Amino acid sequence: MPLTDIAIRNTKPADKPQKLFDGGGLFLLVTPTGGKWWRLKYRYGGKEKLLALGTYPEVSLKDARDRREGARKLIANGADPSSAKQQAKITTRLNTTNTFDAVADEWITKQSKKLAAVTVTKIRAMLKNDLLPWLGKRPINEVSAPELLAVIRRIESRGANELAHRSLRIANKVFQYGIITGRVKANPAAELRGALEPIVAGHHAAITEPIKVGELLRAIDGYTGTFAVKCALQISPMVFTRPGELRNAEWLEFDLDKAEWCIPAERMKMRVPHIVPLS
Repeated sequence: MPLTDIAIRNTKPADKPQKLFDGGGLFLLVTPTGGKWWRLKYRYGGKEKLLALGTYPEVSLKDARDRREGARKLIANGADPSSAKQQAKITTRLNTTNTFDAVADEWITKQSKKLAAVTVTKIRAMLKNDLLPWLGKRPINEVSAPELLAVIRRIESRGANELAHRSLRIANKVFQYGIITGRVKANPAAELRGALEPIVAGHHAAITEPIKVGELLRAIDGYTGTFAVKCALQISPMVFTRPGELRNAEWLEFDLDKAEWCIPAERMKMRVPHIVPLS
């Protein structure tokens, strides 16, 4: 006789587990502690198997019957419901942990071991502000080239052309990492090569008039900030090097007796050191 909701609700726990059968292999297991578990008994490949269908009342009697019919259709088509359920769990877990956000976070965590902290901070900020709001929760293997392009176009529309190119390069790195780790098969960022407006190179204004150069030197001399910054400002007009080179300079690069600054070849990416007089 088929089960009813009234019969299920009126069944009280006993000293031993009870099985309330509904038909077609479906039954409700009532445990001594009061738990009510839906189970489906079926045969596959000549063996008797048991499939969990949830708990009552979270899974109603009607829902349990629908799940039973779904399992029977799988069996009729030659599939094992238990294997199909396990595969569905794996797919759900992968879709949760393999979002663009999750893969990007894993990638930048790996990169943080070899990149400067300030660079990692900039990349995380770029991801947070320009990519994750639209791609973060998306399964990375479902992000298409047109979808990624639409996100990058948002950045372009703000007039931040260079930032758009950098964001695309970061996305490209994330997808490459996703391919390496088996989470995605194709890299949509690679398909967007040439899709963005080119970066127009600009030139920083330079002081060329002697009077204004004098004003600059007097301003440097009157600087009242930290001692290290003042020293850097005073050295800068003597060596005319890039701010980054000066900022990262080390004392071993300076020969005060000879009044010279020798930039190591590996820093200059040249075969020989670059020697700059300090006077």
